[in-house]
Amino acid sequence: MRILDSHFHYWPKSFFETLCARESYPRAFRNEDGGYDYRRKEGAIGLLNLEPEWFDLDRELAYMDSLGHQVDVIGSIGPLSIHFSDVPPEQGIADARQWNEAMAAAQRSHAGRFWGTAAVPLTDTGAAIETLDHAIGELGLVGVNVPGSIGSDPHIDAERLEPFYARVAKLGVPMFIHPTDAIFHDMLEGYNGALHLTLGRVMEVSAAAMRLVFSGVLERHPSLKVIMSHTGGALPYQAGRIDKNGKRAGLPKPPSTYIKSMYTDTVSPHALGMKFAIEYYGIDHVMYGTDYPCWDPSAALGLLEELGLSQADKDKLFYGNAAKLFGLADPTTSAA
Repeated sequence: MRILDSHFHYWPKSFFETLCARESYPRAFRNEDGGYDYRRKEGAIGLLNLEPEWFDLDRELAYMDSLGHQVDVIGSIGPLSIHFSDVPPEQGIADARQWNEAMAAAQRSHAGRFWGTAAVPLTDTGAAIETLDHAIGELGLVGVNVPGSIGSDPHIDAERLEPFYARVAKLGVPMFIHPTDAIFHDMLEGYNGALHLTLGRVMEVSAAAMRLVFSGVLERHPSLKVIMSHTGGALPYQAGRIDKNGKRAGLPKPPSTYIKSMYTDTVSPHALGMKFAIEYYGIDHVMYGTDYPCWDPSAALGLLEELGLSQADKDKLFYGNAAKLFGLADPTTSAA
C-alpha cells in the first residue's frame, strides 16, 4: 500500500548544533543518548528530550521501509515551532531561514519521499510574510507551521497578524497548528511531565484553533487550509458546547462550521478517537499521521485496521487526502 504520513518529525542536526553553541536561552544540549535536549528557559522542565533518530532522516525512512508499505512523509516542526517566535525578531528570522533551508535540502536529497514545511517568526508580521514567501516561493516547501502561542503570548489571533493569514490563504498552502510547551505548562506541572503532555498540549492547541475561529480569521479567509493536529484536539468532542456558548463571539455561522472546514490527522492512540475524527470531519478531511518518532507507526496502522474502512476511504486516508491538500504529484508519477 502507498502511504503518505502527514504528521512526521525530522529535525536537522545542524540546527541543534547551532543551538548548542548558544549561551542564552532558548538553547539545546547534547544528551547521553546521542540526541539533544531543548530548553525554552533556564530551569525549565525538559519535555523535549530527543533520541538520535529525530536527527537522522535516512534512519527514520529505513524504519518506514520496515513496515511493509511504501511510506512517504511530510515533515512538520511540532512543538519546536514556538522557538522561532520565542527569540528576538532578528534571531527568529535567522533561525527560521536556517531551518527552512535545511528542510529544502532534505526535500531535494529525498525527492518523492520527504516534503518539508516552513518555520516562521510571528513576532514580526512583515518578517513572517517575507519568510513564508521565501520558504514557499523560492525553497519549494509545501506548508507552514504555526505554534499555539507567540512565545508565552497566546494571541495568535492578534489583529496585526491578519496580513500573514491572508498571505497563507493566497499562497494556498496548508497551515499546520501543533501544540507547544509555553501555555498551561506551569499549571500542569508534575508527574514527570505526564499531566502536561496528556492534557496541556491538547488544551493549548484547541484554544489556539478556537482563537482563529472566534476572531473571524476563518470567516474572512475561507480558503485558509488549517490542519488541526492530533484528531482535532478537544474540538470535535466539545463541538456542541462550543456552538452553544460560542454564540457570544458574534460569528455569522455556528463555530462548528469553521471547525469542520479544518483538516486533521489520525494521531490518537485510540481507535475510537480516530473513528470519531473521521465521522466528525468527514473522510475527505482526515489524513494518516503518526507523529513519528513520538508514536510507533506500526501501532497506528494496527488501530486503523480496527475501523474496517472501505478501500475507497483507505485510499483517501492513507494517501489521497494529504497529496491533494499539499499539492503533491500523483503517486503514479512519483513512485520509486
